[in-house]
Amino acid sequence: MQYKDYYEVMGVARSATAAQLKQAFRKLARKYHPDMNPDDSTAEQKFKELNEAYEVLGDADKRAKYDQLGASYQQWQSRGAQPGGFDWGQWGAQQGAGAQPGGGDAFGEGGGFSDFFNSVFGGSGRGGRAGAQRASTDVQREATISLLEAYTGTTRRLSKGDRTLEVRIPPGARNGTRIRVAGEGSADGGGRRGDLYLKVSIHDDERFERQDDDLHLKLPISLYTALLGGKEQVPTLTGNVELAIPADTQSGQAFRLRGKGMPQLKEPQQFGDLYVRVQVELPRNLSPEERALFESLAKLRTK
Repeated sequence: MQYKDYYEVMGVARSATAAQLKQAFRKLARKYHPDMNPDDSTAEQKFKELNEAYEVLGDADKRAKYDQLGASYQQWQSRGAQPGGFDWGQWGAQQGAGAQPGGGDAFGEGGGFSDFFNSVFGGSGRGGRAGAQRASTDVQREATISLLEAYTGTTRRLSKGDRTLEVRIPPGARNGTRIRVAGEGSADGGGRRGDLYLKVSIHDDERFERQDDDLHLKLPISLYTALLGGKEQVPTLTGNVELAIPADTQSGQAFRLRGKGMPQLKEPQQFGDLYVRVQVELPRNLSPEERALFESLAKLRTK
């Protein structure tokens, strides 16, 4: 059996932190996801390898065991990889009532992970305990969505053997929201399946900052609008709305647009608010005439 270098698969150093592993997983998952690479068997294989690597390195207990195995394997190689082969037996998962040889991963239908993974970890998915008595094994996967998708709700398709599982992400989802799909996890030795949990992460948005169900936006306005008042178009997740700016508005002043924030996860018919904080932009490259007028105004203000 061939040793698998999960750190190489994920393109990270062996000293990588949990945050670095997560970042690398998200980046590569987007690159090789089957939805982005239809009918590309190479990308599909890389996606499976990536999921397997993160299944191990993203779990503290599995990673610790894997690192010990890696150190032992490297030591064996440094001694010249003597005939007789590496002693895999001491690293194999106990195949008791809790472990199922050959996998049971939610994305592999009994063969989604490699022989290497199944031999070392007993085919247990994230959260499982190979070799321990358990009723079933829950599996967790991750999906990254845009803020707009979090507003409207969306779906993600997950490959599972020869079929595709479509998971609905509801409106109002937040970073860390977990969607449960009953009975789609790994199986125990008796064939009973756990649940699949899809953990949601949301891309940072260039325009909006989210705080709970409220959104915050910075809106540049001209000096003249701030002084004299006027109307400005404000972007929202459903299109532009008009905002009346009163005269004598100060830079940093905030305006509240009720119901223009995010839908509430438990009550999607209820919405948070959008807070618009104006930033007054001063005119640049004044013409001689403009400069003279501002100088006149300055004299009036100092009288």
